[in-house]
Amino acid sequence: MSANSKFKSFYTEYGKAIDNREAALFIGAGLSNGAGFKTWPNLLREVAEELGLDVDRETDLVGLAQFHVNEKKVRTRLNQLLVDEYSPDVPLTRNHELIASLPVETVWTTNYDQLLERAFREAGKIYDAKVTTDNFSTTRRGKEVTIYKMHGDVTQPQDAVLTKEDYELYGVTREVFTNALKGDLIGKNFLFLGFSFTDPNIDYILSRIRVLMGQNPRSHYCVMKWPSKPKGRGQRRLANYDYDMRRLALRIGDLKRYGIEALMIDSFSEITQILENLKKQAHRNNIFVSGSAYTYSPMPQDRVEKLARMIGERVIKEGLSLISGLGLGIGGAVLIGALEEVYRDDKTPLLDRVMMRPFPQLPPNDPQRAGLYTKYREDILSQVGFTIFLCGNKLDSVTGRVITADGVLQEFKITKSLGKYPIPVGATGDAAKKIWDKVTAEPETFFPGINVKNQLKILGDPKKTDKQIIDTIFDIIKMTIDAN
Repeated sequence: MSANSKFKSFYTEYGKAIDNREAALFIGAGLSNGAGFKTWPNLLREVAEELGLDVDRETDLVGLAQFHVNEKKVRTRLNQLLVDEYSPDVPLTRNHELIASLPVETVWTTNYDQLLERAFREAGKIYDAKVTTDNFSTTRRGKEVTIYKMHGDVTQPQDAVLTKEDYELYGVTREVFTNALKGDLIGKNFLFLGFSFTDPNIDYILSRIRVLMGQNPRSHYCVMKWPSKPKGRGQRRLANYDYDMRRLALRIGDLKRYGIEALMIDSFSEITQILENLKKQAHRNNIFVSGSAYTYSPMPQDRVEKLARMIGERVIKEGLSLISGLGLGIGGAVLIGALEEVYRDDKTPLLDRVMMRPFPQLPPNDPQRAGLYTKYREDILSQVGFTIFLCGNKLDSVTGRVITADGVLQEFKITKSLGKYPIPVGATGDAAKKIWDKVTAEPETFFPGINVKNQLKILGDPKKTDKQIIDTIFDIIKMTIDAN
């Protein structure tokens, strides 16, 4: 069973929350462990040994940290452990990259490292990190996401929430975090990632959440892994496995008190698939129009420009969003159609529905040009669900001849590699016709489980009316969204 079908109701409900800007993420230590950082037991192993304890036998690691402070009278050792362990500049995981790609404006975390900040920075997003109570008095201009580091940050280890006393005084020392979390729990749907049912933080977090949410909690979700079944027939290992399964079943039932539905996975790799599916669903309503036209054939220029304008207009009418690269002779017309429709409906917010991403301008002989253009295309196409192809030709500056636009062909290649849906209007010729030939030859490859053969025939026929072509483009989009 695929992750997509396995959690169908989750994708539906959480997808709606993303669309409505009511989705939030809560990230636990598991995602940082995947980057190579130590788990809490390994972090505190030597501390436990100094106390004459076995960390593998301890269930309250927060209490263990408190024991250390009680004995030493200071927490210098614990602070240094945080700095030593969570400061290294390790490679980002795919999960962090996917989180940063989601259009989620609120992220909470108990982690001390800065992987989330790096992920958002590398994704080109402006984030506002709330690490201390003082951070709440200012807001970073242009922020796209707020990261609430409710237990502090490695750069300020002395203020990190580590010990039992830190947790007990949390409501006093970090009351502003508590109030912000309460507002988000009431107004947003959370997805918890990186928590296990034995996580030392989970009980403290849940107890706080229960008080904050009141009697009518929103729907939240927590991804958790089933215990691994032991290999062999050792009675003790089987007994431990049965015990863990029983305890987990009780934990799953207890989560329901907090309005949290457990999404159970067999392997941590499923988290990546869940995030991939969320990314795909989150961007499914974004449309990119690829194309350029130095000349117009087989269709006349006025007809191509009219089609482009109608596409932009229809994108907005259908409640979709347009991402435009302003391609020569095509992008401008698409953009005009979209903007006209936005301003006809004063309830449609421009910034939510139209994103303009002009190509970076570099001289043709610049050695970085090709690489920069490829990166631009990969970035922009990663944010869409569909790419519509029109025309696709340009003037060769060397020969002076009109040739097929290699950039449009590259956008098709990237669209395919990212698993996006190509909609080529073959009737407009050039690159769009070549792409149409490929998609028509094996439609099931590009639209698995969806029969678009008849629709593709219409898009390749220049004798069809403008309305027939436009209706067909958006029929394909609707069929695909409904099927997924």
